[in-house]
Amino acid sequence: MAAGAPGRPAGAGRPPAPPPDPLVQEFLDHVRYERGLSPNTVEAYGRDLRRFAEFLAARGVLPSGAGADDLHAWFAADGGDGAATSVARRTATLRAFYAFLAREGVRPDDPSSTLRSPKRPQDLPRVLSVEEVARLLAAVVPAGPLGQRDLAALELLYGSGLRASELLGLREGDVDLEGGLVRCTGKGDKERVVPVGSAALAALARYLRDGRRALLRGRRRTELILNARGAPLTRQGLDYLLRKTLERADLLGRASAHTLRHSFATHLLAAGADLRSVQEMLGHANVATTQLYTHVTVEHLREVYLETHPRARRGRGGAGAGEPGSRPAGRPRQDAGADGVDHEAGSAGVDEEGRA
Repeated sequence: MAAGAPGRPAGAGRPPAPPPDPLVQEFLDHVRYERGLSPNTVEAYGRDLRRFAEFLAARGVLPSGAGADDLHAWFAADGGDGAATSVARRTATLRAFYAFLAREGVRPDDPSSTLRSPKRPQDLPRVLSVEEVARLLAAVVPAGPLGQRDLAALELLYGSGLRASELLGLREGDVDLEGGLVRCTGKGDKERVVPVGSAALAALARYLRDGRRALLRGRRRTELILNARGAPLTRQGLDYLLRKTLERADLLGRASAHTLRHSFATHLLAAGADLRSVQEMLGHANVATTQLYTHVTVEHLREVYLETHPRARRGRGGAGAGEPGSRPAGRPRQDAGADGVDHEAGSAGVDEEGRA
């Protein structure tokens, strides 16, 4: 008998769906329309609350009526499964839900107040060196409309530190070629204006003048980045063009669209940009998020020190200048990058909505 067909034996397959809690939908509508959270965040909230509701169904409780014991019981069972980042997200979901109920006067208490989020590992963002970024961009063949589009898209990701969703959401009118600026919409529908460098401006100007017009074939669209059919480029399409370019640059598996954003921030800080300016360009609400990139540059300095200082070189017993195996005084380190990046740093452990 087909899944979900009438007459299915009780208890067979998946458990029956719990009765809907109208307050859950009110909460999701609130974060979607009033708080303006991204579709990915709203979807994650809904998924977490559905799993919680399925657990509560066996206890005869709706999410809006659950107590602290119910919450702790869930996290001791299915809610506590998976990586620390997933458990932390579920904790944040329940806190947001019950804070909403308290503000609306639905219940006088907050059963999530005793929850504790697991400590998440502070993995350093994965970045490309300046040389690797140059190699990636040089691997784009800007011949024809698609090549011009690819170069414009990648130059914007790295040159302005845009998120993939921000790039794909750009409209033609968001680009100010004369002023060297681009206006994008980030998390929470917050707009910001970001500078665009000369290389990205040149790629954009050529794409707007030639490539985009060819892709439109006389049609009118407001979206900036288009696919081969003249429709808006999707996230899958962006991932595909980046993967092919990484392959040509012999960097396959080394980067994603977000890696270019990480590299943008790290290279700025390594070159002396102040933290607040980088925070504004990235659209971070909290400067603590931006400070993560300072750890990357500090770790690079530490590596340079340990590899170059005559009294700190690892595996050389603190050999001084002139001793066997030491580098002559004043001779520059040949493998030290100019980008201020520790290229052995681990990848970022934050998902799209929790990403920096």
